[in-house]
Amino acid sequence: MKRKVPFIAAIVLLVAFAAFWLVSTSRAATETPEYKVIRTDGKFEIRDYPALTVATTPMEGAEMNGGFGKLFRFITGSNEGSEKIAMTAPVLIDTTKDKKTMSFIMPKKAVEKGVPKPSGESVTLGKVPAARFAVLRFGGGRTADNETAAIEKLKARLDAEKLTGKSAPTFAYYDPPWTPTFMRRNEVMIRIDKHHE
Repeated sequence: MKRKVPFIAAIVLLVAFAAFWLVSTSRAATETPEYKVIRTDGKFEIRDYPALTVATTPMEGAEMNGGFGKLFRFITGSNEGSEKIAMTAPVLIDTTKDKKTMSFIMPKKAVEKGVPKPSGESVTLGKVPAARFAVLRFGGGRTADNETAAIEKLKARLDAEKLTGKSAPTFAYYDPPWTPTFMRRNEVMIRIDKHHE
């Protein structure tokens, strides 16, 4: 049994390294918004985001699968030009009361060329105006408890710094569901006024 322990440990390390490599290379190859960091304090940041073009669909219940599937079909050809659009990160979930939505951020090349109109009515194109956000990074899987705790922590930080939130929380999920939970990058964001910094 003693001889098996080092072997098992080596296998665990190998699997962990492989997962880390896959996630790292996947993230590096995926376009993300070019925001400007105004201030960082641990897992808390204040950022300025440019205007973003997004494809959005309503979320049914708390599950991501239905909304994700509709948006994925849109970027893989379910649009007027039958064009393929590159996947970006993060996936955004807007938590406005009674109207949760999921959005994919459109990549720069698609925006410059002109994003094709979605087929059907379940996906719409829109703009997120340039704005300043207070952002808190948190780990783990996408669960109601994790999201609630993250919102509470971010709101407590805003209160401590006398910052006023100007929007409902938006969640930003950077990793696919097969990413080990301890390696995931999740964030919750609330818009704030620029004159606070």
